[in-house]
Amino acid sequence: MSATIKNTFLLFILFSASVFAQQNKWLDANLKETDQLNSVYYTIISSDASEENYFYKSGKIYRKFKYSSQKLSPKFSAIFSEFYETGALKVSGKYENGFKEGIWKTYYKNGKIKERGKYKSGEKVGIWKAFYKNF
Repeated sequence: MSATIKNTFLLFILFSASVFAQQNKWLDANLKETDQLNSVYYTIISSDASEENYFYKSGKIYRKFKYSSQKLSPKFSAIFSEFYETGALKVSGKYENGFKEGIWKTYYKNGKIKERGKYKSGEKVGIWKAFYKNF
């Protein structure tokens, strides 16, 4: 009887590991699917529809979308962040109805603001300010 319990437990562990294993989707520089050898980025295929993360091949975060609506919809809404490979923030902004909306900022690698301005329905509007790097 104890051998049956051990075998059942072992099968349960193996099944659980295969179900919860993460699967990577390898991407080229244009975020098109490719094989691991030719990839620059990857994303982890997940059932979590509220967040989508892209990573550099090194494992550091590249892009992050935090959705407030269905990500598969062309009219998705999300908070967007993009990072340098060092981990420093590169771009921040938000999408509404599938378009860039509101204030967007780009940053230098040292963390200082490079550019700041507004989008309305995906189009730049108003005054955009550019800032010197100022080491």
